[in-house]
Amino acid sequence: MQDFAYFCIQIVMKLKIKGILYALLLLMLSSCGWHKDSDAMQAPWGESPDTIAATIFDLGFIQASGEMIMLTISGPESYYDYQGREFGLQYLLCQKFAQSIGVRLRVDVCRDTTDLISKLLAGEGDVAAYMIDADNAQAGQLLFCGPRIDSLSQQWAVGADKPLLAEAIGNWYKPSMWDRVKKEENYLLSHRSIKRRVYSPMLNRSAGIISKYDGLFVKYSRQIGWDWRLMAAQCYQESTFDPKAKSWAGACGLMQIMPSTADILGLPQSKIYDPESNIATAAKYLAQLEGKFRDVSSRNERLNFVLASYNGGIHHVRDAMALAKHHGKNTMRWRDVEPYILMLATPEGYKHPVVKHGYMRGSETAGYVAKIRERWKSYCGVKSLRGVQMNMKPERAKTKKKKFDIDQGK
Repeated sequence: MQDFAYFCIQIVMKLKIKGILYALLLLMLSSCGWHKDSDAMQAPWGESPDTIAATIFDLGFIQASGEMIMLTISGPESYYDYQGREFGLQYLLCQKFAQSIGVRLRVDVCRDTTDLISKLLAGEGDVAAYMIDADNAQAGQLLFCGPRIDSLSQQWAVGADKPLLAEAIGNWYKPSMWDRVKKEENYLLSHRSIKRRVYSPMLNRSAGIISKYDGLFVKYSRQIGWDWRLMAAQCYQESTFDPKAKSWAGACGLMQIMPSTADILGLPQSKIYDPESNIATAAKYLAQLEGKFRDVSSRNERLNFVLASYNGGIHHVRDAMALAKHHGKNTMRWRDVEPYILMLATPEGYKHPVVKHGYMRGSETAGYVAKIRERWKSYCGVKSLRGVQMNMKPERAKTKKKKFDIDQGK
């Protein structure tokens, strides 16, 4: 049996078969009875079977499988989801390393450092892309590599069974990458990265025209029971009325619809920039979000939660509501929940046990709601039908004014 095993392994080594095939072969040999005992022989190239088995899930296996698993903890410097895209300096650096070795990156968000190290040692992840204390009680079972904070003796880590991965990360990482990736992240999160023309928030105030899409706002806001001017205010916040606007995250058109959301709601990618299709899809999405907040009985309050979810994601909003409840606040009132939206940007918030979805850029979401509500107020003086007749079919434009209950959005 040992002669057969050695023959198979020699073929593997000569053919330079790595990763999954290598691992499967070793498992097969193990099942055939090739075990280490007191008189076990060395492999032909000088390594014992135990040494081989200890490293089969190292760099070669990761590259063969095409995936590297990153373990981390939610936070502004480590990892967070923002409008459907993953961010965090540690994540972005790890993603670049994964690209350098030709694999995709999968993220496993851990509860805390203890959970992270436990998973790393159990082989449930490949690299802890999070600053681990070098004097940690289990540091002897880890290999430290890559980005580090010298003043705190903290660095990324991999399990001791992955020396080749640790070496690859160490050779790849250069201190200059830290500042460069940080600048890239700051750019993506700034308005400079959004491609759009900035139009006036009021096309013709004296004529009562907010935008040339007023007719579409009336048409589709009526279907969901919204005031059309609220939808117009949201549209301006999203795209400044530019139908060709595109964000760093890939959101498109007047209402900044994400391609993934468009797919779910049945909007073809070919029509994602079409003004009517974009607005109609946004209305459909707003209606779905509103349906998820039926527990908020006040319609006026519910609109705040819907707007916040459109911007920051429903899960983060629910986390803020859970924090508000924990602190004895009224979870059905936006002014009570808003402080906890902001708190999700602090360790006190995103590390709290009731929070399930981690860090959130709360100031942006709170500002988003406030700006739309303020603009909505300024639009509420618009009552002329001259604005809403634009973009309507001729026969629809001739409909008598009394048929439009614009003030109520009905």
